[in-house]
Amino acid sequence: MSSLLFVNGIFSFNSGEENSDAVYVENGMIRAVGRSADLKLELAGKGIKIVDWGGSYVLPGLVDSHMHLGMHGMKLDMLDFTGVSSKEEMLRLIRERAAVTPPGEWILGLNWNENEFNPQAAPDLAELDAISDRHPIFLTRTCFHAFLANSEAFRRAGISDDTPDPDSGAFGRNESGGLNGWVYENASALLYKIQPEPDYHGKKEAIRRACLDALRLGLTGSHTEDLRFLGSVETMLCIHRELREEGIAFRTHQLIYHPFLDEAKELGIQAGAGDEWLRIGAAKIFADGAIGGRTALLKEPYSDAPDTRGMAIQTEEQLHLIVAKARKLGYPVAVHAIGDGAADLTLTAMDKNPLNPASGLPDRFIHAQVLDHSLAARMKRLPLIADIQPRFVASDFPWVLDRVGEQRTGYLYAWRKLLNAGVVCAGGSDAPIEPLDPFLGIHAAVTRCKPGQQHEGYLPQEKLSLQEAVDLFTKGSASAVSEGKTRGFIAAGKAADFTVIDRNIAEDPQELLNVKVRMTVVNGHIGYSAD
Repeated sequence: MSSLLFVNGIFSFNSGEENSDAVYVENGMIRAVGRSADLKLELAGKGIKIVDWGGSYVLPGLVDSHMHLGMHGMKLDMLDFTGVSSKEEMLRLIRERAAVTPPGEWILGLNWNENEFNPQAAPDLAELDAISDRHPIFLTRTCFHAFLANSEAFRRAGISDDTPDPDSGAFGRNESGGLNGWVYENASALLYKIQPEPDYHGKKEAIRRACLDALRLGLTGSHTEDLRFLGSVETMLCIHRELREEGIAFRTHQLIYHPFLDEAKELGIQAGAGDEWLRIGAAKIFADGAIGGRTALLKEPYSDAPDTRGMAIQTEEQLHLIVAKARKLGYPVAVHAIGDGAADLTLTAMDKNPLNPASGLPDRFIHAQVLDHSLAARMKRLPLIADIQPRFVASDFPWVLDRVGEQRTGYLYAWRKLLNAGVVCAGGSDAPIEPLDPFLGIHAAVTRCKPGQQHEGYLPQEKLSLQEAVDLFTKGSASAVSEGKTRGFIAAGKAADFTVIDRNIAEDPQELLNVKVRMTVVNGHIGYSAD
């Protein structure tokens, strides 16, 4: 690998030494940090390439601790309802897509959120059918746990009014028991099954698009779970190897969706295996759904729907068996748990199936949106990392308050309480559910506001400092994969990962919304340059 000297940077947030503005990089590691003039003089005559940052601000490389590269790449090619503010606007976009889509082909869209509409209503089956009876339509809600489909999509999937609800899923019904267009959780499997699956090339291009987009946004790496999209561990390994050989400089930490553990075993792949570009992580498990579609599992009924507590994706026994299997194979677990009911099931399963310290990686508690004091205390006692998504605050408030009620706001998206309790937290986006831009996540953690709003913040006692928010995407993400000693700082002996931006974000958190990334450096490679 070539050696590089980066000069004329402004360091902040766990970056560099006092008065330093340059770093010397060799073989993917930082070998020296100092003044530009001093390092130029010291390295003169060695033929080292110099890269001038031109007074840009330099952060330790930002890493998204929880996202889905494959689906983010697909999103970049789909009908995207992000920012849509009404049912009418959503229907107009579907109509426009139908007009240019050949008859018989699928119309796929994602990221609609009826809670942001006025009135708060999503399209129904009749409205989707009125747009087209020649195109199957399948739309994924922003939470990825609830969906809408038209009659043609149901017909192709063999779903009728008489189709029973599957385990861990449900079809929405009208008052007479007929389909109303809604689909919840695993009931979507029948609709996914009949959609044209991208071939190997299509999957690879989706991952490529996502990696390049992440680099453009200043991310040096991501922790991702893509096996439900890619279909096999072998495909995942092949795609990332080929992309690296083709020059994509982006690091990934791959969670293994638990149904693929047997394949990983057959391939001889252990948790922690890999190199500086790809490593294998924990076994991914779902314990519940999402608050928006009322499928997150709560201990007590929803305040705005007292007939339901949500949905457990696994029974308590099933969850214990999956965790036990992961332990037997040497894997930590990464459990999606949003509601306090799911949190209780998850922590109990972890308690009864202790993590072997020899695994080298911690367990991961993903989302942790609805908790209470006792659950937070149990999290602290376990060797786990909380994977939190600060941007959810901007998307879910204020409507989430109606869902959970005042009695549950004490530990609602309670990032400050988790940190104060000593729980190590890592920051992610859950893209494509939320925007991939890490600076939007940092903004949400600091302000607890939506972009453009000016108020004290939703549950302002849970705000983080700017340093703490940046740490989520640097030190926190590194700790989640036991790399805290080598990543998350700019110092000699650390990995050469840098996110280089055009402005000082320390003076005004609103500047986080205006950041432009100048360069992204990964393991000493320039993965993205705005120039």
